[in-house]
Formats: sequence, C-alpha cells, structure tokens
Amino acid sequence: MLQTEAKIAHKLGLTPNHISIVGFILAIASALSYALASEASLWLLFLATFFMLASGFCDTLDGIVARTFQQTSAFGGFFDSVLDRFADGAAYAGITVAGLCSVAFGGLWGTTVALTALIASMLVSYTRARAEVIGVKMESVGIAERAERMLILAVVSIIGYFRLEVFGYGVALIATLSIVTILQRVTHVYRELKKKAAI
Repeated sequence: MLQTEAKIAHKLGLTPNHISIVGFILAIASALSYALASEASLWLLFLATFFMLASGFCDTLDGIVARTFQQTSAFGGFFDSVLDRFADGAAYAGITVAGLCSVAFGGLWGTTVALTALIASMLVSYTRARAEVIGVKMESVGIAERAERMLILAVVSIIGYFRLEVFGYGVALIATLSIVTILQRVTHVYRELKKKAAI
C-alpha cells in the first residue's frame, strides 16, 4: 500500500523526515482552520478535515519511505512521534479556542470536553511510550489509537457542517474512547508486570 507514492517521494528527494515535516505543517493548517471556524464559517470544517487527512497520509507515507528505502533511524522515529503529539494537541487546541463543542454542551462544558479530548489523546500516546520503556509491548492495545481518533474527528467534522452539535458529541466520544484506551493500557501494563514478577 502506498508503494507508488513512496517511490515518487523518494525520486523527488524527500526523506522520511521531510515528509514528517510536511505532515506537521498540514496538521498545523488543520488546527488553524478549526480555530478560525465558527457558526458563520462552518466551511472551514471541510478545510480542517482535508488538511488533517493529508497530514495523516504523510504520517503513513514517511514510515513506508523509511522502510522501503532503508532510511529508518532512531532519531527519525523519535522526531516523527514528537511531531505527531504536537499535531494532536494543536488540533484539539484549535477546537477549544473556537468553542466548537459549545453548541452541544454550552460554554463551560464544551471547553471541558475539548480539553479532556486533548489531555486524553496525549495520555494515550504517553502510556504506550512509557510502557515500552519498561519493556511492555503495547501494539494494538486499546480501542482508540491515533488513526481511530483522526477518523472519528474527520467524520464528525463533515457532519458538523450540517449539524454543529454533532461535532461536539463526536469530540466527547473521542475523549471517552481515549480514556477507555488509557485504562486498557494501564491494566495491560499492570498484568504484564505482575506476570514478570511471578516468573
């Protein structure tokens, strides 16, 4: 999958880090689109969705280029992960600034929902990183990894153009699923460490 695109990127002289940076710029453009969106300019939700999905495409492509052309490196993986976390945080920060969840929940609760989604999405990634540091594999543990969260946000952004309150409910769903994922990962780490202690 995406091998043709990877070959094109390689021929253009793009390294995985270059592609990661392009994806990061697109993610920031998505966050700004969310931040500037309002009930009077809901078309920006389409723009935010486009930039977000394009950023996700780059996030997939950089890894394929790295593996296909033997350009993987420890720094490249670290750099890509840092940019991903920044991009995730920026998206929910933009949503918070614009008050896009307020139609569904009111001002205070709308802000709370958006901030919860922001914090929980950061913790989903942190729990995996911290677990792997102590030797616990976390691949496929949890129901709402980054790809799932992006997909939900993309869908509710499009629906939000027609029914803005649905957007708020979608962000609340992301927050809820992220918290569930965190709990799943904490439980998984506890069980794995308990098994190792019993050996």
